[in-house]
Amino acid sequence: MHSLAFDISHSLAGILVLISFMMLYQDRLYSLLNVFALHAVVLAAAVTWQAMIQNAPHLYVTAAIALVFKAIVIPVALHRIIRQLGIHRDIETVFGIGPTMLAGMGLVALSMVIMLRVTAEADALAREDLAFALSVVLLSLLVMVTRRNAVSQVVGFMSLENGLVLAATGAKGMPLVVEISVAFSVLIAFIVIGIFLFRIRERFDSVDVDDLDRSRGERG
Repeated sequence: MHSLAFDISHSLAGILVLISFMMLYQDRLYSLLNVFALHAVVLAAAVTWQAMIQNAPHLYVTAAIALVFKAIVIPVALHRIIRQLGIHRDIETVFGIGPTMLAGMGLVALSMVIMLRVTAEADALAREDLAFALSVVLLSLLVMVTRRNAVSQVVGFMSLENGLVLAATGAKGMPLVVEISVAFSVLIAFIVIGIFLFRIRERFDSVDVDDLDRSRGERG
């Protein structure tokens, strides 16, 4: 049973790292949002598995938050906003895909070396989960650094939080993970709202509803 728990836990964490690479590869906003939704689904599965093997019911709340808000609500809302505002759907990158992917592989190797050495005395299951979690965090930071589009940077920030949640659930005895997840989700919501208010103001020079209606010709 311990071997099965070990294998499934690491498989889910490894899939999260692979999906993080998929996010690095995307050059279209819709595709990036779809990949992020998949990232959140796998995170929810990983947290659910940790809740089962640790006998920690509070982690089911964290899994539910990831599944409902990050895999469904936020991607769907961003899809609609992008479509309604006519935001440019191609993602401008600082570097090409090839150099970015090579940098990502280097960050994963670095995170594995550092984390496995730092946590040498920890439980084997927690050690490797933390190494995978650090890889997700670093890849998410790379997404934020190499993308010029504000929406893609928000997606990178949200995937970074997924890595932090994976780290918190992989290390036993962290009961504040639910509160941390909720706090980050609220912060993300405010960031998303702020970005699109700025976008509206940038496009229409106002966020006043009456001014926006006049710009659309609906009021005299």
